[in-house]
Amino acid sequence: MAVRILVVNDTQEILELFRLLLEGEGGYEVVLSGFPIQQIDEIEQIKPDLIILDLVFGSEKSGMQMLQMLKMKRSTSTIPVIICTAALGLVREQEGYLNSQGVHLIYKPFDIDHLMTNVKRMLETHEHVSSLIEEEHKKKH
Repeated sequence: MAVRILVVNDTQEILELFRLLLEGEGGYEVVLSGFPIQQIDEIEQIKPDLIILDLVFGSEKSGMQMLQMLKMKRSTSTIPVIICTAALGLVREQEGYLNSQGVHLIYKPFDIDHLMTNVKRMLETHEHVSSLIEEEHKKKH
């Protein structure tokens, strides 16, 4: 089963770059969105294994709203998130929250190898955590 990565960014060139990297180099299935998804059921339908999210869209900080929504819903709270942004100020303001949610940060312009390593690491960690949760669940029932 292919790993599915949702990339949310308002710059078409960056979306295309992510598609090339993640599909070409990583062999992942990629779903692109040019704006933050406001409906949690849309994300539930996509079923991403990882989300790469920008924080600022135009002048709106709507990436942060999407992140908070993801983390508040039980069905999406465990999906690993990589924030890929140039908004250093915003990240500094929210650093405590981001760290507490286990969100990983990559600043634009980013190094491709660094990005791919982080994607791989987060997916491996997530798989490990998911299998632990499943084992715990089986023990209880």
